[in-house]
Amino acid sequence: MESYLIVILVGLLIGFVDRWVMLRNDYRHYPTYPHGHLTHLTMGFIAAGLGAMVVPAISKPDYVAVTFLALAAQQFRDVRNMERESLGKLDDNKLVERGNDYIEGIAKVFEARNYLCMITAFISSLVTQIWSWPLGIVAGLICILFSLKMMAGRQLGELIEVNSGKLHFNGSLLMVDDVVIMNVGLPATRQKILAEGLGIVIHPKNDDARMTLDNIGQRMAIIYDVVSILGTKIEINETELYPMARKHPDKGYLVFFIVPNEPDMESLIEIVKKVPLLESAQGIGLSSLAGRKAAD
Repeated sequence: MESYLIVILVGLLIGFVDRWVMLRNDYRHYPTYPHGHLTHLTMGFIAAGLGAMVVPAISKPDYVAVTFLALAAQQFRDVRNMERESLGKLDDNKLVERGNDYIEGIAKVFEARNYLCMITAFISSLVTQIWSWPLGIVAGLICILFSLKMMAGRQLGELIEVNSGKLHFNGSLLMVDDVVIMNVGLPATRQKILAEGLGIVIHPKNDDARMTLDNIGQRMAIIYDVVSILGTKIEINETELYPMARKHPDKGYLVFFIVPNEPDMESLIEIVKKVPLLESAQGIGLSSLAGRKAAD
């Protein structure tokens, strides 16, 4: 009984620590408030407990206890639904929205973190049961490092090259280099855009990256991340200063325009490179048989 208690405690502790270190506070993630932390740490504790109890349940044996894992999976799917609903409601009150693709990606990540927490607790308790608790802790720490690597995700900068663009007007048409952004009617607004606006050009490195930039959800993610850091001077029902991303229809590259509160071109380029690559936007056409033949 005492040996089982040690196995469970090691798995529970390491699994909970794993969920704790995966909790994030920044402009991309939710929660950013103490109540959100408590909710997800509690779910992480439950996930760690379930993972830690699998090994003693099998060793006893008590296979009925293992069936609770199926119930846990359902609860963690509910976590995804909770995040999706919460972020969706918050999005309704934002001047610049994350978009459904961004929200779905964040919700999936929160669900996956609970599964990683459970797996970490299981491996820690298994190693403790077979060898010793010090080795169980070492195995758990390795799993935590693996979890952090898994949750790091890919960034848009892996697929694109970003350069500053020339912001100018052709009559009343606002342009970044040779791509039309929108029509701006008021002369005063045009002067403000030229004085305070920034424009960049985003070149895809290959056809897969071009498909990614074609995705509307990925473009919304770019706009949201930039606005979250540099700010924007838009106001309700004033669309002429709204940040926009437009594609060159023939060449496939993207241009981006914004009138930020902090007009820093270097920061703008760096932010765009660090935008998360959304799962729903990842293009893999070149890896297919037809894609390889087309590339050749």
